[in-house]
Amino acid sequence: MVAERQRYRSVRGGELAFAVLGLPLGVLGGVYAVAVLYAGALLSLTVLGLPFVVAALLGATRLGGLHRWLVGRLLREEVPAPPPLPRPSGVFARGRAVLTDPAAWRTLLYLLLRLPLGVLGFLAVVVLPLGSVWLVGFPLWARMMEPGPRSIGLLDLTAIPAGLAVLAVVPAAVRALGAADCTLARTLLGPVRSQQRVRELEEARATLLADGTDRLRRLERDLHDGTQAQLVALAITLSLADDALGEVALGEGPVGEGALGQAAVGRAGPVRSGPLGATGPDLGRLRTLVDRARGQTDDTITGLRRLTRGIHPVALDGGLAEALPGLTATSPVPVDVRLDLRERPEEVIERAVYFCAAELLTNVARHSGARSAELSVTAADGRVRLTVRDDGHGGAAIGTGTGLAGLAERLAAVDGTLRVDSPAGGPTVVGAELPGRL
Repeated sequence: MVAERQRYRSVRGGELAFAVLGLPLGVLGGVYAVAVLYAGALLSLTVLGLPFVVAALLGATRLGGLHRWLVGRLLREEVPAPPPLPRPSGVFARGRAVLTDPAAWRTLLYLLLRLPLGVLGFLAVVVLPLGSVWLVGFPLWARMMEPGPRSIGLLDLTAIPAGLAVLAVVPAAVRALGAADCTLARTLLGPVRSQQRVRELEEARATLLADGTDRLRRLERDLHDGTQAQLVALAITLSLADDALGEVALGEGPVGEGALGQAAVGRAGPVRSGPLGATGPDLGRLRTLVDRARGQTDDTITGLRRLTRGIHPVALDGGLAEALPGLTATSPVPVDVRLDLRERPEEVIERAVYFCAAELLTNVARHSGARSAELSVTAADGRVRLTVRDDGHGGAAIGTGTGLAGLAERLAAVDGTLRVDSPAGGPTVVGAELPGRL
């Protein structure tokens, strides 16, 4: 309780500066909000009504950004900015996005409510201290304005205590108004609850995707450096065993006398006759089994390498500029590559673009009947755009069995969109657009 009282008795310079600046800014914002509402109502029956309101809401958003900056800088209350407006194609679509943006209308309401708070803040910082000075010096001012002797009256006795009381109230009033300004800004200038929830979910998703990517990278390294290396060593051992069996088959000595036979004797005792042969094991059958084991090991190594490339293509370590040309080089359809990568996207986005390009090129090779294709990727202004064009017979559409529906769902997981333009007879143009960062 004592600390709370001391806090309200002390005033920071930022609070005083915000209260002083609050009056002109409050008047400006309040007049702007009233003018917008009044003019918007008058123009609502004309064709100029909606464009005027759209422009006015954008201006209110700018003023709200200025107030949000001042609150954070002077009152030390960081208010998160609302999420940016979507930028759909078309003037009417963008205007509709502005008109339906709750953050813009809440900013307009903030400008209206900020006017009385600005007036009260200016009174608390300027008028109350001046009034307290006038009250404390009232006996002196009265004698200076009235010539001749003047007796001490009730006003003279009460003016000084009243002035000191008013001066003592000033810090608490300034702090209370500053807290009200912070609450108002946090309530109306920040994102709405649903937007804040969406932002939290997006941050959680980005964290999970990054964590999943790191885990996949570690799994890829473990498979490549551990299991794959052990399989390669096993393949080498089997090759050496095959060479040893070949030497025995050429007559360099019976199984019991050669290096392989000596090892067998040392481990299992003398070789006895049995179903494998009269004097030892059936070398032909052993060699067949070794060859089969070598083939299975080679197939396993090939599959493991394909798996590790599917987890994280090694070419992506150098970015899309190195990975995409290598991807198109393996396509059976000739592909012209055009890259404009001014920015490097996040690793999660790079993987999504790479596998999207791989899926689309696979569709071109299997289903389009195209003789040539074109792959173009641009990364600029925080957006990544991928376009695959082919001269095939067309007819591709999301949900027709070519994997485009699943690809659209995977892109949606990283805020990406997929567009397909494939009239009958071709050509087919498939475009994907993703954010550069989540």
